[in-house]
Amino acid sequence: MARFHELTVTDVRKTIRDAVVVSLAPENGADFDFIPGQYLTFRRDFDGTELRRSYSICAGRGDGLLQVGIKRVDGGAFSTWANEALEPGMVIEAMAPMGSFHTPIDPARARNYLGFAGGSGITPVLSILRTVLAEEPRSTFTLVYANKGVNTIMFREELEDLKNLHMGRLNVIHVLEADAQEIELFTGLVDQSKCAALFDHWIDIGSIDRAFICGPEPMMLGIAAALRDHGLSDEQIKFELFASSQPGRIARKPAASGDAGTAARATQATITMDGTARTFEMGKDVTILDAALENALDAPFACKAGVCSTCKCRVLEGEVEMVANHALEDYEVAQGYVLSCQSYPVTDRVVVDYDQ
Repeated sequence: MARFHELTVTDVRKTIRDAVVVSLAPENGADFDFIPGQYLTFRRDFDGTELRRSYSICAGRGDGLLQVGIKRVDGGAFSTWANEALEPGMVIEAMAPMGSFHTPIDPARARNYLGFAGGSGITPVLSILRTVLAEEPRSTFTLVYANKGVNTIMFREELEDLKNLHMGRLNVIHVLEADAQEIELFTGLVDQSKCAALFDHWIDIGSIDRAFICGPEPMMLGIAAALRDHGLSDEQIKFELFASSQPGRIARKPAASGDAGTAARATQATITMDGTARTFEMGKDVTILDAALENALDAPFACKAGVCSTCKCRVLEGEVEMVANHALEDYEVAQGYVLSCQSYPVTDRVVVDYDQ
């Protein structure tokens, strides 16, 4: 299930001081076709410790490139290595593209898209808007891009080039937290009130067919609230949590007080992966993902924080409690899908399938 493929680094280019754009080519002609908005999960060994990190593809579907943007995170081993040591000719490992932050592209449609991006959250949004502009010639895209200052704007030149190439179809609004701009509305944080002001003066929210949001969670929540206040439905709003805000390890769920006997009781788990079912006992204070890994199953995962959906699986029998979910849509949860890194068994027997 968690198959990794070798990719050759063909180019590493600085976009701002602390971020690189990495171009990749699959080894041995492997198929790495992607949907705009998806991400790649990389793995690398650092002094005996395997790290997995996910980075969004920033290239458009028709660009003929496989590219990701990697911004350095304070203390981030993988992002620091990528910014300081990664060079053309090196080979790195990645899973096939994954993620559900996208919408079907239809060349016959004339739609108005609205994107919000914060910092390196621009990467999946850039892939989507590039593809929309190239493949839906009657559609428009408005991007609200939040950064601390001018010198932290990733892909600034690329966005200007796209505006010139697709004249009148791409509108970019830069909102800068620290740098003052001629229009006061474009300075400060992008929050619910800022969005309401933008909708009153700059963006015809009533004409928007689909909105994409990728950035830090507080920003996303404020934007989503504003969009709903102005008439957009949940089906029209797509989320992707900004990768660097991933909290890392999640503490294991504590046993319920006063019910230690129940909490300690083992669950019989059956997990299907690559067409093969394995049954074993696991504790109710262990996640489905950790139990699978402890039993030598090659279960897929990346962030272990409920953000990336790499560990998505479906519960076919029994019940689990998913303690955090920043990746699955409501309809997916209703169909029984869970993030196995965040899911603890509740019933004495659970049956889980990673293949569906």
